[in-house]
Amino acid sequence: MNPYLEDFPILKSESNGKRLVYLDNAATTQHPVQVIDAVDGYYRTSNANPHRGLYGLSVKATQMYEDARHAVGEFIGAEKDSEIIFTRNATEALNLVAYSYGLNFLHEGDEIVLPVSEHHSNILPWQMVSKAKGAKLRYMYPDKSGRLTDEEINSKITGKTRLVAIAHVSNVLGTVNPVKKIIEKAHSVGAAVVLDCAQSIPHYKIDVKGLGADFIAFSGHKMLAPMGIGVLYGKGELLEKMPPFLTGGEMIEYVDENGATFAPLPQKFEAGTQNVGGAVGLGAAIKYIENVGYENIGKTEDGLLSYALGRFAELPHVTVYGDAKSAKERCGVISFNVDGVHPHDVATILDTDNVAIRAGHHCAQPLMHYLGVNATCRASLYFYNTKEDIDALAKSLKKVRGWLGLGD
Repeated sequence: MNPYLEDFPILKSESNGKRLVYLDNAATTQHPVQVIDAVDGYYRTSNANPHRGLYGLSVKATQMYEDARHAVGEFIGAEKDSEIIFTRNATEALNLVAYSYGLNFLHEGDEIVLPVSEHHSNILPWQMVSKAKGAKLRYMYPDKSGRLTDEEINSKITGKTRLVAIAHVSNVLGTVNPVKKIIEKAHSVGAAVVLDCAQSIPHYKIDVKGLGADFIAFSGHKMLAPMGIGVLYGKGELLEKMPPFLTGGEMIEYVDENGATFAPLPQKFEAGTQNVGGAVGLGAAIKYIENVGYENIGKTEDGLLSYALGRFAELPHVTVYGDAKSAKERCGVISFNVDGVHPHDVATILDTDNVAIRAGHHCAQPLMHYLGVNATCRASLYFYNTKEDIDALAKSLKKVRGWLGLGD
């Protein structure tokens, strides 16, 4: 029995007498009671607009918000709390870098390098920048196992490269990209690196100093926290040079009829009233993850992934994309298709057994095109999943083709 299941109320739910098997963790994770209670407690006892009031409730809300920022900074090893910018999600964080850094520090003829496997949120902003600035996009392509080779990295990151944007972990293939090597290569040619950690930080310890990336983005809702809260980490010297992304209340120092001066970091990038409840929830999620421990998370997930790949190997008419055999350098994300059945139909049939998976292009259409498919099914694991969950998935998958009269 997984010792953490009791902390997740939604995982105890049933439909038509069947327990929920939740395998869509790459899209969003569920919340432990510790996070739910922290958010509920904030709204019940401490809700006020932060930074703007001198009364007790506002001071308390401000303190809770800044405590959450400090918790994030310590969690990822930031040098200063001011290097932590709260956003709505990883998508907004990546757009902040594109608009504030990309549009101001990239020029005509510069090259932006990124893998074809990126999520749309780390492709579209750079398409926008390249069109606006006359820069060129260059894509790195994975091998058949879903991995980027040294040859591909070294041939694409050149003296013309000025920015590399890459996900730490692919949200489709589950591949753990060699980001340390890529960051070192990028810096050797004078390029900045934007690292999307939305899929990695729920599973792996992130040390911003050790990695050396210039910017790191992630979302709270993929690591047990509420939706609507995300983080951009940026090196202080870069953030200082960048203009604001959004303007309005709170991010100013002084405004007159003809101009304005801006607040120091991090407020310069946090216009308007912020999601204090979300930040409190993120702080509680960080505490929960630290209590579980990344070592325990990794050990549990490695075992689950190996077991899942073994069960998939037993299933006829099922194709797994990326490395279908080894859990090495893999996260618990498995994309697959069932012969002759559209992924949407697979997901709908599995739902009748209360098994929840994802189906579609996973906001990675360039990768789908590269793989030669329009869409895939995706099962994604977290430490609160069990071997029984995987067995339920396999059992339900065996029925899919029969449902549609295609045989076993």
